[in-house]
Amino acid sequence: MTCVHCGKQIVEGSSYCNFCGSRQRSFLRFKALTRSATDSKIAGVCGGLGEYFGVDATIVRLVWLALSVVPGGIVGGVLAYILAWIVIPVSIPATTVAEIPAKPIAKAS
Repeated sequence: MTCVHCGKQIVEGSSYCNFCGSRQRSFLRFKALTRSATDSKIAGVCGGLGEYFGVDATIVRLVWLALSVVPGGIVGGVLAYILAWIVIPVSIPATTVAEIPAKPIAKAS
């Protein structure tokens, strides 16, 4: 994360810069609704909803199934799932430092 005032690198999620002391714009951050790339059975829609609301994806799947079984709701539930599959973007899994390939150091001549 980069400080919005001095431009130096600071710890991700910091409220204040440890170099210049300025407050960071934390109020502009929002949580994006995305399909889960790691917790998916069909397309990751229920996994993404579970991550967004902070609940287990299995509970979201059970609620979706229960609401889809209501008479006349099966077509609506399947149609809503397909539309969510099309509309909601896939999340990009966070990479760890170990997964980032090392760059060779250029030797000075």
